[in-house]
Amino acid sequence: MQITPEPVTRLIEELSRLPGIGPKTASRLTFYLLRAPAEQTMSLSEAIRQLKERISFCEVCYNITELTPCPICRDEQRDRTQICVVEEPLDVLALERTHAYHGLYHVLHGAISPVEGIGPNDLRIAELLERLRAGEVVEVILATNPTLEGEATAMYLERQISPLGVKVTRLARGLPVGGDLEYADEITLARAIEGRQAV
Repeated sequence: MQITPEPVTRLIEELSRLPGIGPKTASRLTFYLLRAPAEQTMSLSEAIRQLKERISFCEVCYNITELTPCPICRDEQRDRTQICVVEEPLDVLALERTHAYHGLYHVLHGAISPVEGIGPNDLRIAELLERLRAGEVVEVILATNPTLEGEATAMYLERQISPLGVKVTRLARGLPVGGDLEYADEITLARAIEGRQAV
């Protein structure tokens, strides 16, 4: 005998599939939505529907967009000689919030991870190399995450891009502002020392 109604069980199962949401959180969210006003629940449902209907990937950089090419690729004020390569669309948002970078982007949609069965052909690497062969780009900034997968992806990209005569740089690694040396891991400290600058 099933105690919980099927629609409740189904929503809990669907929410549990989302990253970072376990069964308990999924249950709490489901019962919150059950108690919430109908307008709020319908608004959430409509937002999810519109996300799937209206959002696609830019045909140039593979960032998320409503119109392709995306606003960044269409912006004539951007430096077209630089491409910053990131793993995910969220990384573009993070870099744009800094207002420090004014070039273009290329979103890989992941990182090389043999453990998860993700190889170079599963990412948007071929499309990046095609953009570089067009000849306008002078520098590629590798902004992959400082993880084993991100480092492996950066090394692979560097080997693919260097023969094209394009300068390849990597985001600096080091200590976060407001952090204490005693809490930093050895790799971060080593990179901070290697990347030190004149004062």
